[in-house]
Amino acid sequence: MVPVRDSYGKALDTFPSAMGIVTRLAYSRARQEGSDVDSLLRKTNLTVQQIEDPHARLSVESQIKFLNLTATTLDDESLGFHLAQKFDLRMGGLFYYVLASSETLGEALRRGVRYSAIVNEGITLRLHEGKALKITFEYTGLPRHSDRHQIEFSMATLVRICRQLTNRHVQAIRVSFIHKRGNDTAEFRSFFGGNVTFGAGADEVILPTSIQQMAVANADPYLNDLLIKYCEEALAATRPTKPDPFGLKVENLIALHLPHGNARADQIARMLGVSRRTMARRLSSEGLTFGGVMRELKSALAKRHLADETLPISEVAWLLGYQDVSAFTHAFKRWTGKAPRTIRQALR
Repeated sequence: MVPVRDSYGKALDTFPSAMGIVTRLAYSRARQEGSDVDSLLRKTNLTVQQIEDPHARLSVESQIKFLNLTATTLDDESLGFHLAQKFDLRMGGLFYYVLASSETLGEALRRGVRYSAIVNEGITLRLHEGKALKITFEYTGLPRHSDRHQIEFSMATLVRICRQLTNRHVQAIRVSFIHKRGNDTAEFRSFFGGNVTFGAGADEVILPTSIQQMAVANADPYLNDLLIKYCEEALAATRPTKPDPFGLKVENLIALHLPHGNARADQIARMLGVSRRTMARRLSSEGLTFGGVMRELKSALAKRHLADETLPISEVAWLLGYQDVSAFTHAFKRWTGKAPRTIRQALR
């Protein structure tokens, strides 16, 4: 297969890749606020040339790291969500225009699900049609727990597109995110217009089925037919979804079930449809152990949760599967040599 290349002819070997819209928006805001953007780029293996070229695709892993660092630098815990509310949706290029020329919103959403890899290979969209429209966001090629700002940007952008295409204030029935937030989610509820849940079992937006029949304001069936042709060509140029490494599947399941106390090895193996021995063998083939994956994940999640000062340390302990704060504190000291409160103070 011909390797995907950036606009400078360099092979983009890192899978998955993205258009990088949210990265460029975050870069622009950081520059406007006087942040050391060169330092942020270096820490995430990105260059100014990549950022300034709107046609250069970026590594999704680098995009997530850049957003996390920039959010911390700007002291904006909802950076991705805030960026999604202000940018020109036409930045989505071909992807946006194939939606905007569709005849109905239902048709536009089906186009969006099919061609989403053009925008971001790291997130696969699934559309479930029934009593309501459910659009699920599934991660490919990277751990879900590493992200927060990209997914909030993506889901807020989806709702904005629905509103702009129809000139109607489309409201979600329910929106859920896998990652955890503190109790102050009023801003999210106000924007989405429905029940918003964090720490859920899936990333998804549920919309009323009636919106499928809403007319798209600038529908153009002739243009749409032409754009579909180009979208199919662009989709063929993206790399096919690869099966995630087994260790990543284990890690994502552990992250999802830690707060519920269901992240034991036998239970994770059962969720994967294999025996505990088979799981251990497959992890070993990737140089991993279940205990090692668990420790690394808990350490990474602990630091992320501690950075969110709206989460009490007792809740951080629960999110990591500990029954009490003392057990969490003991484990955290073993990982880092410091107490959770000390790390929180340093992050502050």
